Amino acid sequence: MMKRPLLCALMLALTVLPAGAANLVKTYSYFGIGGSTLDAIETQLSTQGPEVKSTGMRHPGATQMAFTTRISYAQTADSCRIAKAAVTVKVKVILPQWRRPRKADADVRLFWDTLSADIKRHEERHVEIAKNHGRQLEDALNASYPQKTCAEAKAKAAEITAAELARHDQDQLRFDRVEGVNFESRILRLLRYRIQRVENGQLPPG
Repeated sequence: MMKRPLLCALMLALTVLPAGAANLVKTYSYFGIGGSTLDAIETQLSTQGPEVKSTGMRHPGATQMAFTTRISYAQTADSCRIAKAAVTVKVKVILPQWRRPRKADADVRLFWDTLSADIKRHEERHVEIAKNHGRQLEDALNASYPQKTCAEAKAKAAEITAAELARHDQDQLRFDRVEGVNFESRILRLLRYRIQRVENGQLPPG
């Protein structure tokens, strides 16, 4: 799941990467869970996972994000335009970390490896969606037409930003809906694939 406001939290890793024309600042944090059975792990994820305000529920992972724009303007006698716009997308990916008990069965460990990899993939896709919209926002701002005054240019920049962020939110929600519908079939497919790799000696047992 995603959430736009960037909340203060422990940042365990920091990566600054180019995101097309925009910049991406990505951090990771982790929350611990226990449990030696699938039911126990599920309970831990639903009680210890990050709470997402948009759903009012806790989730097994989350991505918090914020878009920051820096805009300079160039004014002439009869017009004002955006001279340069730079967009930075700040994201924090929150992932579970299982404190694996020694008594956990091999099939539980195998399922956890499959599930945790899918949770990370899901959250990284949220990052990718945000990064793409950050680039589109920056491009749209830099391509905007001059206005009569800088006040009008600033108003136009705000209009462009609001429209792009609305499209961003729609894409994030659409992604979550699709992922939710396909969750069970996807996990079963991934689990079969991982079991096959273990049997072929390509992966160590759980």
